Amino acid sequence: MVADPGVFRDLAYVFVAAVVGGGLARLARQPLILGYVFAGILVGPLTPGPAVSDVHNFEVMAEIGVALLMFSIGIELSLKDLRAVRRLALVGAPLGLAAFIGLTTAVGLALGWSMVAGVSLGMVLCVQSTMVAARLLMDRGETGSRHGRLTLAILLVEDLAVVVLIVLLPTLGAPGTEGLLSIAKALGTAALILVPFFILARRVVPRLLLGAARMRSDELFLFVALAVGLATAALTQAVGLSQALGAFLAGLVISGSDYAHDTLARLLPLRDIFAALFFVTMGMLLDPALVFANLGLLGVLVALVVVGNLVVWTVVVRLFGESLWNAVLTAAALTQIGEFSFVLVQVARRAGHVGGDVYNATLAASLLTILINALLVQKVRAWIGRMRLARSAPAAEPIPPSLQGHVVLCGYGRVGSAIGEALETFGIRYVAIENDPDIVKGLRARGVPSLFGDTARRGLLDAAGVTRAALVVLALPDMERTRLAVRELRRVSPALPILARAHHATARALLIDAGATEVIQPELEAAATLLRHSLERLAVPRPQILAYLERLRAAADTALILEPLGGTDLPFARDVTLGEGPVVGRSLRDLRLRERFGVVVLTVTRETGEFVSHPAAETVLRRGDRVRVFGLREQIEECAAAASSRS
Repeated sequence: MVADPGVFRDLAYVFVAAVVGGGLARLARQPLILGYVFAGILVGPLTPGPAVSDVHNFEVMAEIGVALLMFSIGIELSLKDLRAVRRLALVGAPLGLAAFIGLTTAVGLALGWSMVAGVSLGMVLCVQSTMVAARLLMDRGETGSRHGRLTLAILLVEDLAVVVLIVLLPTLGAPGTEGLLSIAKALGTAALILVPFFILARRVVPRLLLGAARMRSDELFLFVALAVGLATAALTQAVGLSQALGAFLAGLVISGSDYAHDTLARLLPLRDIFAALFFVTMGMLLDPALVFANLGLLGVLVALVVVGNLVVWTVVVRLFGESLWNAVLTAAALTQIGEFSFVLVQVARRAGHVGGDVYNATLAASLLTILINALLVQKVRAWIGRMRLARSAPAAEPIPPSLQGHVVLCGYGRVGSAIGEALETFGIRYVAIENDPDIVKGLRARGVPSLFGDTARRGLLDAAGVTRAALVVLALPDMERTRLAVRELRRVSPALPILARAHHATARALLIDAGATEVIQPELEAAATLLRHSLERLAVPRPQILAYLERLRAAADTALILEPLGGTDLPFARDVTLGEGPVVGRSLRDLRLRERFGVVVLTVTRETGEFVSHPAAETVLRRGDRVRVFGLREQIEECAAAASSRS
């Protein structure tokens, strides 16, 4: 079989353009999305110069990118995260959609459009691109933040709403209840298929992943995970829902399993490649000639999407008790339209509700709002934070160039504040970086040098004097933000000691690869502390406890699984069953086993089944007792031989 050389040429164009566009965006410190979209414009068939011959090939890849991105977000989140914002999702999201459609209808009537045209356009523009919003949140490490969860909850409801809008659009202006019956039928069919499927999937999928893990094949494990995600996306698409919703739900199924973190780590490279192809494909669809031919209409659509969504969603989120800070950040993430609007405007056009000019202007508005949205999301946090600080906080004192050997503390939440208080107790100077203006205000009021903003920003790191610092401590709650910060810190100072935290081994490995000097796992430290206290209560000698804990941490550092300690030079526990011998009938005090052999008696189990934990010195050993002793292999063997025991 001879492959079409045009396909490989098109792939080369796309990948080279993506590298150039993404690289320029990174150098300009702009979101990568901007670079990818501009790359697509350059190699698109509607612009002069080298161009791809078949955009359809890349549209298929773009759809895979959407599914993989939503699949990975579902793995990262949990049902617990979404339950926390269910009130806004179930009530607030439909309210926001209705409010935006009403606003668009009012603007359309003011411009002389018909009622049907205004409502149709509102339906087309009310649904945001899940792919764009999710990718921006992920790039900024904010998927787990409060406004990140609010945004994702609204987007999931919008994915469901697309089904309703597709059915409802052709029926606008028609009498009767045909539209409502069609909607009820579509949603009922979807529920009948999906609800049993996901109940079954919660039981079956973890077992599939377990089976793949036992085969010890990285490729097979990845294929099983991809099969789960893409098959679920195909199922939801088959019943009339979006594939993005299905992929997200598949990720949620995996998120509750023991293999969630490993699955996510294997998926990341593939996800990032296909996600980039999505944005390059978006750029290919732009026709610059149509943009200039419909500038007036295009301006109206862009203003409705950006300003309208910003106002509507800020008000709606505030109505549900969220802070103005979270409301504005959530609304800013929703100031764009994307792939769903393409589908809806085609439906509206076929129904005769909008003309070809609106169709073309919607495509152009989608790309322009994506570009505006990427810039707005990047800037709005800094704008609002600076305004709040300027209004209520003392002015920031510049970090003096003479400050050297200090600690840069990134993140001042529960963990960061505890570290900061300890540094103050020991008289160690530090500079705090925090993106919550209220926390920065409190720090400045206490006289603590503090900077507002994103830790991964080069200018902020320079202002904190990281090149003169003795240490950087990353106490950020989000793994992705931490990884971005580590990478930027390594670019600024290759030799700077960087301490970070991670909640699982996979995340720890990613941070080490990014350049972190040391990564602390809170769960491992908690287990070590619990183990130390347990062994101390069992009278295990402290040096032996510390030796064991040292090896436990070393095993974590090298990603090794602890082998049974009996084959090492470290102490371990072993059962010794007493037969006839000199130890029978004597007390532990008389035997002086610790002084003579260096072993500790942990438990004694009698032949009658009586169990003695942490036996007292007066405990008398009997024939048939099973004694658990703790010590080095040589010590235990010497003790057993002296007691003439059988083990």
